[in-house]
Amino acid sequence: MRLTTFGVGYVGLVTSTGLAEIGHQVLCLDVDADKIARLERGEIPIYEPGLGDLVKRNERSGRLHFSTQLVSPYDDSDLYFIAVGTPPNPDGSADLRAVFSACETLAASAKKPSLVVVKSTVPVGTCDLVQARLDELAPGRFEVVSNPEFLKEGSALEDFFKPDRIVIGARSDKAKATMRALYKPLQLLGERLVITDPLSSELVKYASNTMLAMRVSFMNELSRLCHVTGANIHAVRAGVGSDSRIGRKFLYAGPGYGGSCFPKDVQALAALGRAKGVQLRLAEATHAANGEQANFLAMLVSDAIGDLRGKRVALWGLAFKPETDDVRDAPSLKLAQALLDAGAEVVGHDPEGAQNFIKALGHPRASVVDSEYAALKGAHALILLTEWRCYRAPEFADIRALLVGERPVAVDARNIWSPAEVEAAGLHYVGIGVPSNGAGRS
Repeated sequence: MRLTTFGVGYVGLVTSTGLAEIGHQVLCLDVDADKIARLERGEIPIYEPGLGDLVKRNERSGRLHFSTQLVSPYDDSDLYFIAVGTPPNPDGSADLRAVFSACETLAASAKKPSLVVVKSTVPVGTCDLVQARLDELAPGRFEVVSNPEFLKEGSALEDFFKPDRIVIGARSDKAKATMRALYKPLQLLGERLVITDPLSSELVKYASNTMLAMRVSFMNELSRLCHVTGANIHAVRAGVGSDSRIGRKFLYAGPGYGGSCFPKDVQALAALGRAKGVQLRLAEATHAANGEQANFLAMLVSDAIGDLRGKRVALWGLAFKPETDDVRDAPSLKLAQALLDAGAEVVGHDPEGAQNFIKALGHPRASVVDSEYAALKGAHALILLTEWRCYRAPEFADIRALLVGERPVAVDARNIWSPAEVEAAGLHYVGIGVPSNGAGRS
């Protein structure tokens, strides 16, 4: 099929590249001329393992193209994907201006009746609004389909080629058949399509992300309870996760969730509920609990080393998760701001996200370095925030030699280090919801 994608952000670029890889002809559109020029030079604007090689391969094959305009022959596409950003408004609702801008371009430029596939994460009812707008601008030429994405940063290509499910919200039999044909190469091992109406499809996306975020926030709240009661969050997780009705995934306490999906989608779902007169208390509480975790981490540091004014704190891991350079709503930003507000100096390291972090934070007492150990020199505390592989088995004796103070603290916000090993090196170990005397994990 011939396809056009509006938006070459994370979702648009991964989806377009994946569709090209399975044999479709794809044009990627974006209003950002610099981003398009970089892609045409073979430069990938985001970090995602394996994506660069796949983009270059499909460009060489002639199946993947980039442009700032809807040009021939892609103005005659079979499907148009809308994968533009829907950032949060001040009230948490989704900003849909880019979605409707794509509609106007389509109505003015597309030459034949086609499917319009909304990949962007949008509130329930948006596809109906898009359909109404397209019917107004170009009566009878387009049918709108919902097809939300479920790509995890760091493993997005695996998620695309081996999806748990592909959710399709379509009304006509023709649209359903077209979407089946589009994704047929991903269905060779069995049925993965969940076909429903557009309204339900749109809600599936928000419901999925909010439920996962809810598990994370609940475990973080339990970790704070463990901190004051002496219980061990590792044992709590093992006991809870052994229940087959609950399962083990997303039950890890940590510094809080971040990225482009959970924070935005939880707020958008809560905002949708308010707009419709339905208070979604669990979504609102999930967002509030996540916001409190950074202050809890800052408290752990100040409890260990005292007044933070004039002290230096090293952060290992600035991206919101490993294998990405994304720092949007990352715990590192919230924690760094809390430390800076308390008078500390912050120095960070991340294999991919350091420059994005320092650009987003923009504070004179914050800096980044190229080596994780260089970040430790003269610091009073180390906080591990993101469990990149390079941080999983460090030399704790070297850490102790670089940190200053009688007994500097190592805060393991991912609970991946052995407390006994950390303590043996002369460091004070602090985990999230685990005993700090080395008894929590060996």
